[in-house]
Amino acid sequence: MTQDRVVVKVGTNVLADACGTLDAVRIQSLADQLHRLRTGGRRVVLVTSGAIGAGVGVLGLKQRPTDLPHLQACAAVGQPALMTLYQHALARHGIVPAQVLLTAADFDSRPRYLNARHTLLTLFDYGCLPVVNENDTVSVAEIKFGDNDHLAALVAGLLDARLLVLLTNVPGLYTADPRSDPAATLLPVVDRIDAAVSGLAASTKSGLGTGGMKSKLRAARLATAAGCTVVVADGGRDGVLDALFAGASVGTTFRPTADPANARRRWLGAGIPKGTLHLDAGAVAAVTAKGKSLLAVGVTAVAGDFRKGDLVRLVGPDGAEVGRGLSNLSAAEVERTKGKTSAETGYAEVIHRDQMATG
Repeated sequence: MTQDRVVVKVGTNVLADACGTLDAVRIQSLADQLHRLRTGGRRVVLVTSGAIGAGVGVLGLKQRPTDLPHLQACAAVGQPALMTLYQHALARHGIVPAQVLLTAADFDSRPRYLNARHTLLTLFDYGCLPVVNENDTVSVAEIKFGDNDHLAALVAGLLDARLLVLLTNVPGLYTADPRSDPAATLLPVVDRIDAAVSGLAASTKSGLGTGGMKSKLRAARLATAAGCTVVVADGGRDGVLDALFAGASVGTTFRPTADPANARRRWLGAGIPKGTLHLDAGAVAAVTAKGKSLLAVGVTAVAGDFRKGDLVRLVGPDGAEVGRGLSNLSAAEVERTKGKTSAETGYAEVIHRDQMATG
């Protein structure tokens, strides 16, 4: 784990008001804090939401659109407005921001994944502050399904970062929804994101943002599996980053796993699955607890039209994702051999352990 690399993600609702108008004062405060982090010798990446929300404000819309063409148009209008504010705010400290627009496909391809890493590292060498965002104008998956929490976790894994900070409009993870339960308390530390912890996340999201606490937990699970500490904190709190790095108890801290994934397994976890393999309980135990390869006998169902070498999701009997891997067989081949032993199929394994990321 590289000790001087930190990824900070800021959500739309931290940067803009309810109508989508960007808050220049809030952005300046964020830039000031990022400058202080950098003066401590840290290499900082900012993953920012806000392009679509900014476009909503610039265009004078009353609410965020719901259809893809209008969302992409808002992103196209809002992205330069967002970057202009960052440029002006960082210029006070002599910092040059570098816009890096990524799509999920950049993490799907191993060469593109490594190219993105090399670009970010070179920007560090130039003393720039990379400002990363999803390329919303062309990325269907991000606008329809995804969020920048996930992107931030991927960037943290890409850079082997020590810390990922997710700044949002809530103080952290609570034992219950504090809006409806006055007895709800903030969890300062989470050692492991298990089913009980996942159940604490309300499936809510605000009008301008695409995420919610569930997306924060998914991102935290991905980043902690790569050995990265994750903090979810209130981005509206004055000096929140200063307080965090001064050692104050801020938000909820998710501790990294004891056995973080290696670089190749981090890449596997970052890619775009082309299909899904449904496993029985025995196969889930074999690949997650025993570190075994996946055999056809443990596959109960196949979804998607994938080819040999494609990335697929591994799903347990309860529907929860337990891992991902590169399939040695096509979807049609797995369909023909599912539930059968290796002696019956003639194949050693569907996915070799070395081509799999679980957890």
